Amino acid sequence: MRPAMTADLTHCGSLLDALPDPALLVGPDRRILLANPAARELFSAPLVGSSALSYIRQPEPAAALEKGLAALSEPPTASAPVEARMIQTTPTRETVLRVTVAPVVATGGLAAVLVTLRDISQVEHAEEQRRDFVANVSHEMRSPLTVLAGFIETLKGPAKGDPVATASFLDIMEREAQRMSRLVSDLLSLSRVEAEERVRPRAQVSLSEVVRATLAALRPQIEEAGITVDFRDLPDAPAIPGDRDQLVQVFHNLVENAMKYGASGGRIEIEIERQEQSPGFPGPVMKVRIRDFGDGIDALHLPRLTERFYRVDGHRSRTMGGTGLGLAIVKHIINRHRGRLSIRSTRGEGSTFAVVLPVA
Repeated sequence: MRPAMTADLTHCGSLLDALPDPALLVGPDRRILLANPAARELFSAPLVGSSALSYIRQPEPAAALEKGLAALSEPPTASAPVEARMIQTTPTRETVLRVTVAPVVATGGLAAVLVTLRDISQVEHAEEQRRDFVANVSHEMRSPLTVLAGFIETLKGPAKGDPVATASFLDIMEREAQRMSRLVSDLLSLSRVEAEERVRPRAQVSLSEVVRATLAALRPQIEEAGITVDFRDLPDAPAIPGDRDQLVQVFHNLVENAMKYGASGGRIEIEIERQEQSPGFPGPVMKVRIRDFGDGIDALHLPRLTERFYRVDGHRSRTMGGTGLGLAIVKHIINRHRGRLSIRSTRGEGSTFAVVLPVA
């Protein structure tokens, strides 16, 4: 290799090492001339001297590499970068990479292509979540809107002037409008919580006061449902850093769920305790358990309960006024507080939702 080309390689090597993304310099014979540390880590191999096609084997990125190499013989103005999508699978994860191939012709006579690989897994996952979210919201809104449109058409036509039918239809229309209002309210709440999730709250909050305030607000519903609440308070517990309004929202949701889906058990147990150690936390924590004695939940549903719009029993949830967003909101609030939500349930024995929050 000529001294000028060696100097080119040295210069290119310094530039590649400074790139945060995995990068390869591939010669016309498809051999890897240079590889930066990020590329060696990505492929878990030294790479230099090996054929690039040994690591870029999928048809789309391999074709992009060939097109980039073919462009070395074309005028510089025609040598535009080529992009492709590549999926790298390991025993533990699947990574989606955007592969960009750009011809490089240096002054010392070096001709090669620069291959950069950017991890876009999170971008694609976010886009997939966005599509699912739009589809779910559309589905949730379509049903009440269809009901409202149908009854409006009936009241303007066959049921026009019928007071009995009008009263019945208006009751149903009111319930559907309230359902849409709850959905919009929960969507706005979820949006606010997600926007604040990375900002840790700093105010000092008493969990005992939060739970007592929640039970006081829900007292009319608890009495109407005929449910007994056994609250084991810990009034002298230390305050924790938190957002009081959001924590009230967490326990309001969890107690309300226990009332709705565990009412058949006739009672709810709520307990606050301090633990000096808990897995995953560096110091003491406060733990709040909310247990019902209802029908319980099958184990296969437990990992998905905090997903948006996921329902164990969709028809029952909608009948009870659920939007499918409550536990998703709870999860994001607890994440903001650097805490943990655990769910245990056995069919026929009820469910226990436990919130663990760090003291400091």
